[in-house]
Amino acid sequence: MPNSDLLPSLLLKINENQLALEAAIMELSDWVEKRGGSEIAGNVRGALVAIDRNEEFIKMTLAVMMAPE
Repeated sequence: MPNSDLLPSLLLKINENQLALEAAIMELSDWVEKRGGSEIAGNVRGALVAIDRNEEFIKMTLAVMMAPE
């Protein structure tokens, strides 16, 4: 398998890891908020907005890269 064929699979796995980390961080944010850290939880959620904002573009680009030529 040529290295160029590995790139889309690699990017897909990195994206899956990113989404898993987002979910874990959101769980921690909820936990912090329940213990009175609403400002901190809000800051964390604000930082996670970038992941949400970029997700559709990442999915679309991966689909194009993985489509047969």
